[in-house]
Amino acid sequence: MGSIKEFFWLCSGASSELLNRCPTESSKYVGIGATVLFTGILAALAGGYALYTVFDNWVPAVIFGLIWGSMIFNLDRYIVSSMKKEGSPWKEFRTAVPRILLAVLLALVISKPLELKMFEKEINGELVLMEQALFKKQEDTVKARFLPGIELLNQEISQLKTEVTDKELKRDELRMAAQQEADGTGGSLRRNLGPIYAVKKQDADRVEQELTALKSKNDSMVAGKQREVVQMQAAYNDEITGLQREKYDGLAARIDALGNLTQKSEPIYWTNIFLILLFVAIETAPVFVKLIGSKGPYDDLLHTHEHGFDLYRIERNTKSSHDTATRLTAHTMDKGNKSPQPEPLEYAE
Repeated sequence: MGSIKEFFWLCSGASSELLNRCPTESSKYVGIGATVLFTGILAALAGGYALYTVFDNWVPAVIFGLIWGSMIFNLDRYIVSSMKKEGSPWKEFRTAVPRILLAVLLALVISKPLELKMFEKEINGELVLMEQALFKKQEDTVKARFLPGIELLNQEISQLKTEVTDKELKRDELRMAAQQEADGTGGSLRRNLGPIYAVKKQDADRVEQELTALKSKNDSMVAGKQREVVQMQAAYNDEITGLQREKYDGLAARIDALGNLTQKSEPIYWTNIFLILLFVAIETAPVFVKLIGSKGPYDDLLHTHEHGFDLYRIERNTKSSHDTATRLTAHTMDKGNKSPQPEPLEYAE
């Protein structure tokens, strides 16, 4: 139990040497260290699962999960250990605000992959619908490229055939009128092949000639347009067949599916919100414990230890400055007391 306690102290970023002198603070820092540790474990699971949805391979997922969890653990440990009780709540709160914001950001990052895992079954069902919608959208895009052209060609073919049909009806009417004039059942109601019949017969023959020419021209045009329709229809079928209907999955797709679910279902929306708030509470708990907790013996010992170091640093700097000033003064005095020596005289032999 002693080793486990010291391990949690290590996770909290506290000094075990000082905590051994403060038994009443032991449980507090054991709880803080356990929270930091489990937050790192959750981060490792979340990071590993997130990478698994991207690569669909456990090896890089496990490696990345361990690295990610270690990094989050180290950040949380630094956030908690860097907070010190100053005795002023307002000053402590201002100091804690950046740490709280960072903890909230980490909580949001950690919670998202775990949310995806918790709603995995619902997300899988939504992904099927999204995959169908995506494939339909692809089909509609292909249809928008080909079907208007095919419909236009069919309309032109129908119009050409209608022209021939109308001309045939006109010819039949004129033939009927000439026949009735000839047998006396219509027109002048006189049975004869006189000039009136000749005129009507001539009109019918003229329309017959026009029909022959129109039919020849339109049949040729209809055949060409029908070939175009066949070609466009074949290209359309090839495009539809060539569409790759891959499984719609991945991290971004799952996040999108979760967003759709929260919009469609109010229970899922509130469950998702409460899950995020839970992770935020877990991630910020060590910070708030240090923030709202009263100043204890460990904080006094830590302050005394740091204050002693500050005094030692000031004393060392002061002594160094004093020694430097003493050496400079001595060097200046030696330089001022030094008198010039006379040069020796030279005698001629």
